[in-house]
Amino acid sequence: MLPVFFHIGTILIPAYGATAALGVLLGLFLAQRTARIVRVSAGHMWNLCIVALFTALVTQRLLLVFMNWSDLRRHPQWMLALSMIHHPLLTGVGALAGLGSAAFYARRRRMPLGATADALAAPLALGLAFEQLGALLAGSGYGTEADVRWSVTYTDPLVARWSGTPLGIPLHPVQAYAALALLTLSILLLAWLPTRRRDGDVAGLFLLGTGVTVYITELWRDWAGRGALLGGVLDGPQLAAILFVLAGALVLWECKGSRVKDEVFHG
Repeated sequence: MLPVFFHIGTILIPAYGATAALGVLLGLFLAQRTARIVRVSAGHMWNLCIVALFTALVTQRLLLVFMNWSDLRRHPQWMLALSMIHHPLLTGVGALAGLGSAAFYARRRRMPLGATADALAAPLALGLAFEQLGALLAGSGYGTEADVRWSVTYTDPLVARWSGTPLGIPLHPVQAYAALALLTLSILLLAWLPTRRRDGDVAGLFLLGTGVTVYITELWRDWAGRGALLGGVLDGPQLAAILFVLAGALVLWECKGSRVKDEVFHG
């Protein structure tokens, strides 16, 4: 694969960062369209996304600094390499921080939470799909050994240095599996958004679809560094995936209950 797109002098342009950034930009522009569909201020939606993204990135960087403080004190220049590190813990903590800041901003601006969440669903799935494409190029979150025609084999030493990816071994392109599933989910959510019956329906489906995608694709990921739980029955992302599915089911159930009450009331 291609962990680095190109060099500018001594500066590396990593494939993961560039591809993830492209996904963020596409997600931001898509969020402008979905905001108009649900009749939420596009300006407020843009600001909400920027606040959430900035909070997530800063939180991830601070966590990395905290976890590697003893080494960074001796080698301050390593700060530049922290952006090359990808780990499920960082993703989870950053996502929670971003979600919290987004909810705070939405309440401050009196944005309807259900409609806002619906508008964010398809852009988030699209951004995650591009993040997984970047991970495929960089070898991050690599798959298990595979004996299939579509397997990938990494040979660049940078892949092993940044992500610990084994070299010269055919692996499942599990990141591509996840990217394809998330891209499909994004398209379905975007198509469903104009026809949704209640606020929160699309957000609930996003949680369900993302949880199922993560749980299934983890079956083909190497578990190194992902946190084995219950004696190796689950890993950390799979536990998070189960919580996503439960949360999505709860959101859809609440929306269904609200719809039934409204129908009874109007009847």
